[in-house]
Amino acid sequence: MAEITILDGGMGQELLKRSGDAPTPLWSTGVMLDRPGLVAEVHQAYAQAGAKVATTNTYAIHRDRLQGGDSNHYAGDGVDMPDMEDQFQALMDAALTEADAVRGTCRIAGSIGPLKASYRADLHPDEATATPIYAEVAKLLAPRVDVLLFETIPSVEAARACLAAGRQTDKPVWLSFTVDDEDGSKLRSGEPLVEAAKVAAGADAALANCSTPEAMLAALDALATSGRPYGAYANGFSTLTKSFVKGGATASVLKTREDLTPEVYARHALTWADHGATILGGCCEVGPDHISELVARLKAAGHTLAA
Repeated sequence: MAEITILDGGMGQELLKRSGDAPTPLWSTGVMLDRPGLVAEVHQAYAQAGAKVATTNTYAIHRDRLQGGDSNHYAGDGVDMPDMEDQFQALMDAALTEADAVRGTCRIAGSIGPLKASYRADLHPDEATATPIYAEVAKLLAPRVDVLLFETIPSVEAARACLAAGRQTDKPVWLSFTVDDEDGSKLRSGEPLVEAAKVAAGADAALANCSTPEAMLAALDALATSGRPYGAYANGFSTLTKSFVKGGATASVLKTREDLTPEVYARHALTWADHGATILGGCCEVGPDHISELVARLKAAGHTLAA
């Protein structure tokens, strides 16, 4: 049996559940200014569930995502963004302060999401343009986190930019890829995940995230070729349709899977552990109850959990 590192679960959807508010562009980012303490509450809930890595609420804190107007959209969904670019530093500081609530209990992973929009490899800047943008965020996070977690990477070129940016700091770099929900061996760009795994060979861990649980076994087989520790944290959405990934549909159309109970999710995750995954957690719509059940099932199966 392996030693497993337990990540937390999704932040944005959990914030929405606790607030009762409707999803709007960048709401889970702006909430740190409007409702201080709510993000810390979510961090604490995951720590109590057994997570040993707390992921900062910095996924969408990029200058390009914070720019307002009709030229910028959340996830390419056509919804105009509020202009929050002047809040860039304040939001970064707020997110890191909220994570301090579990510092000492959990390692802190500085989340860095994709540029422009989630899942949209076609919108992502080229490597030369993207690398310094990622590096700015990485350097701001590095002094106050234990690891840099580049999340929902949609393409090989984006992975190269993330790795190059992360290596400009002294912190471990984890690369996490979003894969096709119907074929986990492919990135959202359509490229083979094994090509991204070659990039991840230069990182400290290779992961798959924000895709269906059913896609993860194929993803893990590809990530194993990196030669680095690997793992998965799936989402609890119904399949992200091609129309959503390509844009033209709003985030409000995403539906929670009613069948993905904590017990069902934990069963999926145990198969990932059987596939050699040593880093496990959850993404959107996977909450503290899912993590608690995962921890219990891993222990019952004889796995050791990393402190």
